[in-house]
Amino acid sequence: MEALKSFFATSRCSLIFFGLLLLFASAMSSSQAAKTHQHEFVIQTTPVKRLCKTHNIITVNGQYPGPTLEVNNGDTLIVKVTNKARYNATIHWHGIRQMRTGWADGPEFVTQCPIRPGGSYTYRFTIQGQEGTLWWHAHSSWLRATVYGALIIRPKEGDSYPFTKPKRETPLLLGEWWNANPMDVVREATRTGASPNVSDAYTINGQPGDLYNCSSKDTVIVPIDSGETNLLRVINSALNQELFFTVANHKLTVVGADASYTKPFTTTVIMLGPGQTTDVLISGDQPPARYYAAARAYASAPGAPFDNTTTTAILEYKSAPCAAKNCASSKPVMPSLPAFNDTPTVTAFSKSFRSPRKVEVPTVIDENLFFTVGLGLNKCPKHFNKARRCQGPNGTRFTASMNNESFVLPSNISILQAYEQGIPGVFTTDFPANPPRKFDYTGNVSRSLWQPVPGTKGYKLKYGSRVQVVLQGTNIFTPENHPIHLHGYDFYIIAEGFGNFNPKTDTAKFNLVDPPLRNTAAVPVNGWAVIRFVADNPGAWLMHCHLDVHIGWGLAMVFLVDNGVGELQSIEPPPVDLPLC
Repeated sequence: MEALKSFFATSRCSLIFFGLLLLFASAMSSSQAAKTHQHEFVIQTTPVKRLCKTHNIITVNGQYPGPTLEVNNGDTLIVKVTNKARYNATIHWHGIRQMRTGWADGPEFVTQCPIRPGGSYTYRFTIQGQEGTLWWHAHSSWLRATVYGALIIRPKEGDSYPFTKPKRETPLLLGEWWNANPMDVVREATRTGASPNVSDAYTINGQPGDLYNCSSKDTVIVPIDSGETNLLRVINSALNQELFFTVANHKLTVVGADASYTKPFTTTVIMLGPGQTTDVLISGDQPPARYYAAARAYASAPGAPFDNTTTTAILEYKSAPCAAKNCASSKPVMPSLPAFNDTPTVTAFSKSFRSPRKVEVPTVIDENLFFTVGLGLNKCPKHFNKARRCQGPNGTRFTASMNNESFVLPSNISILQAYEQGIPGVFTTDFPANPPRKFDYTGNVSRSLWQPVPGTKGYKLKYGSRVQVVLQGTNIFTPENHPIHLHGYDFYIIAEGFGNFNPKTDTAKFNLVDPPLRNTAAVPVNGWAVIRFVADNPGAWLMHCHLDVHIGWGLAMVFLVDNGVGELQSIEPPPVDLPLC
């Protein structure tokens, strides 16, 4: 009997030891799978030749576009940024949730003071539960015209894509190029109050392509072969323009957007607002040849000036008849692109997005918010020289707003620092939950509503609150499709439509089953979009239009999310090297 007891006791100890061994091995394997990636970014002036002219532009590490960062879900990034340029600078990691690491988010005077010339700052954050394509860019004035790059998040080691692994992957960053210093362009617009000059070219991976002067020999080549499936990671890095993108004679299967997988759907053209990313699979199922991939403007604002040129790359089959010889004489096949104002194509595309499966959308709402978004015009101040400083329509100055509030950045401390340290006088917490006056948002708007109120206002959210925001476009001065980006969060886009949002009838359109998860919502021209999220990330989070001209005019606000209970629901302490103002 004693021998039997001893046997069971020994067996129980062995089982416990074996179980602990398994737990330890599991912990070890998961810790080994997650890596820490360290990079150094030097923001510097670099001579770059485009469109026959050489310009000294601001780059990272002398590269335009900047370095592509490749990580896995669960990895940590440590990026030391040294500013050797003559402008203040920050880096924003667009779409990264920044759970409890709001100090690393990057928008100047919102989560940090800028990195002054000669200074440095180290961004530290962990990617949690995100896979797909994101990007990084400067978030200080118009520096992001040239300071940007791809951020690719692959599945954790041992995990796989929810689609057949492609033969190859190609990031395609769509951008804008000025035959001028972009910082001078925005400064001149700020001085005059007018709309800034439009770009001179669009680019793919920094190159304008065949259709521009002095650009053919550097046109980007995207390789493919018969029978291959390739993943194109398309990023709209443009400063001020929404863009159509297509590839001649090829279909695009959308499988992801903004680092979230989507239910696959096939299209011939995609549209991305600045800030948005779209992952598409393309098959080598056409006769071996050369085909243009092309991008040009979706210009939704009637009568507003825009760059009407077209940028191209070349999808080149390795087995194309000319591949072994000189392909320059073989003209690629040109795709047909939608008309510049083709809103029906944009609507059909945006309404095709679904999450791959049923998702947990907040159904009980704690904060029901209604934000109008759009432009405005300020009367010329009496002390201004009207001819020089009020060159907007009819002697005014352009402005923009949310809920009639035109956002003004602080200048001597960041909002997050003031919020965390209880410093008064930097911002107020009375951003309105609804427009101060109801009106026919998309109809003939009274001129008395055209001039917003400037201020630095935030809206407070309790930790864990379930939030719905109706983003309502307006017809003030001109209607336009506005790409609205929320820092620190992904959100579900549960509905969109045209005209004025009607809470009595439009709620029937809500998709609470499988809506797409995004970080940037393209609010339809003269229409609306409804988003939902849970405020589970404490900090100060900017919500703004990603057309940079509009954020400069004030189309922004800040959500101030309280800490929850305990360390894991509270923002981390500020880093010791956080830049000082």
